[in-house]
Amino acid sequence: MIFDRGAVRLHRDRAADGVASVANVLADAAERLLDRLDDTTRRFGAALDIGGRGVVAPMLRARAIDTVSMDFSPAMAARNGGAAVAADEEFLPFAPASFDLVVASLSLHWANDLPGVLIQIRQTLKPDGLFLASLPALGTLAELRASLAAAEAELAGGASPRVSPFADLRDAAGLLQRAGFALPVADAEEISLLYADPLALLRDLRAAGETNAVRLRDRRVPKRAMFAQALADLPQRDGRSVATLRLAMMTGWAPGPDQPLPAKRGSGTVSLVEVLEGEKDKDGLS
Repeated sequence: MIFDRGAVRLHRDRAADGVASVANVLADAAERLLDRLDDTTRRFGAALDIGGRGVVAPMLRARAIDTVSMDFSPAMAARNGGAAVAADEEFLPFAPASFDLVVASLSLHWANDLPGVLIQIRQTLKPDGLFLASLPALGTLAELRASLAAAEAELAGGASPRVSPFADLRDAAGLLQRAGFALPVADAEEISLLYADPLALLRDLRAAGETNAVRLRDRRVPKRAMFAQALADLPQRDGRSVATLRLAMMTGWAPGPDQPLPAKRGSGTVSLVEVLEGEKDKDGLS
């Protein structure tokens, strides 16, 4: 139990009225994720948008995909338009094989049981259905994490967790495979944000509903000087403070009868050693 789920929902409720101010960042991340739809000839009739914050559902509907949206926060769910459900992603309320496509753009990283969530998502997909997700990966907000830890250590003699822990990119495909997805793929995308006013970074995190919900967080009001010092110590680029979003882009398919399968072990007719030796000879290498 790493995260305080009550706090996650409260932060999303509070952010519903102001999330439009960070819609451009959410849209950038969503567009990068949905670009993967252009790599398949499959057509999707019914999609589930998990936690899209009013950004993902319109993008899917613009692709003529009938979309149901879901969010942990009722206020945030209402922003999606069309069919919308307020529900906990750790307890999906949908019948098996309900959707051809499930998209979760920057919305699953506050789940305590992420493997369990992925299993439920796979079960809601029809055979040969597609799952697309982006998760903040290790390296996200590394600048803010480091500067906060240093400032708090100097001013308070110790540091408490103030930025959520993030998964390593190497673990993302493994999580998909563990949940029973076929053809799992995970790759990284980076978005660099530049702030003339570093305080705007904290305002954007609040507007997105992404303030600290770690269960072991220090709930005391921090010293006013701590955030001022931390923000002043953020690295600069072109005279602006830098914040990095490193996203793990995850793709997986629900098992289906028409998917390509790997050849059986031992069925190959050419030795890998022979192929490599042939390449050496062709290139004149010894």
